[in-house]
Amino acid sequence: MPVIDCHVHLNYYSNIQKRKRIPSLKDRLTELLQTMSNNNIDYSLILTSYKFDSERPSTSDIIDILKNKEYKLGIVAGFTIDNHNDEYFRKCKEWLKDGLIKGIKLYCGYEYYYPYDKRYQKIYDICIEYKVPVMIHTGDTFSNTSKVRFAHPLNIDDIAVDNPELTVIMCHLGNPWLLDCQEILYKNKNVYADISGLVIGNFTLYGQRYYTYKINELLSYLEMPHRLLYGSDWPISNIESYIKFVNKLKLNKQSRDLLLFKNSSNIFRL
Repeated sequence: MPVIDCHVHLNYYSNIQKRKRIPSLKDRLTELLQTMSNNNIDYSLILTSYKFDSERPSTSDIIDILKNKEYKLGIVAGFTIDNHNDEYFRKCKEWLKDGLIKGIKLYCGYEYYYPYDKRYQKIYDICIEYKVPVMIHTGDTFSNTSKVRFAHPLNIDDIAVDNPELTVIMCHLGNPWLLDCQEILYKNKNVYADISGLVIGNFTLYGQRYYTYKINELLSYLEMPHRLLYGSDWPISNIESYIKFVNKLKLNKQSRDLLLFKNSSNIFRL
């Protein structure tokens, strides 16, 4: 069965990867491609960050390194109010027009704005115009300086209601607020969620049991066809461990197809 990972990064995370030197962007790309091959991942979407520095490559950097290559990779451009200016927004619009990016990612919580802040509306408008999804960080964060009240999944309801033509993807299932995420998915048919980044590194036996129960409960609550997407959050989360976790979920063929392939394929028009 084909597998699409809708949530990976080419960032270097010094607090968990702990290498003697920061690997080059080319080395990180090579590692991603090898990891995809080892785990039978057919296609991955690379998400750029809420800031660009030596550890977090810019959207332009990733576009350049993938240019004229036949990699099974796409790009979702990160966007923030504080760190990205009008020129970057203009570039995002051009990249969407040219098909160089597949969507836009917002980092609510990492920056201190709710997703319904009016300054994000221009992002929603261009996503609607070019028929691409907006991915929004929800739930816990990988930074101690973030403020998670801005990343609560209930905030997504405002966006979904006010922009019915917009496709919204809640990243990370709003973890730990999975029940709230469940309700937003049930209520709003234009909202999806990816299952990425539930753990750092590998699933422990306890973590696997806990999240298996929670996701199976969520699937029982939602109407079919459900709107979950497979994503790992590599390299924060281990892809091999993630695939083993997914295989523990109680999924019939329809659910498995939707989770691992069809939902991402349809939303991102792959």
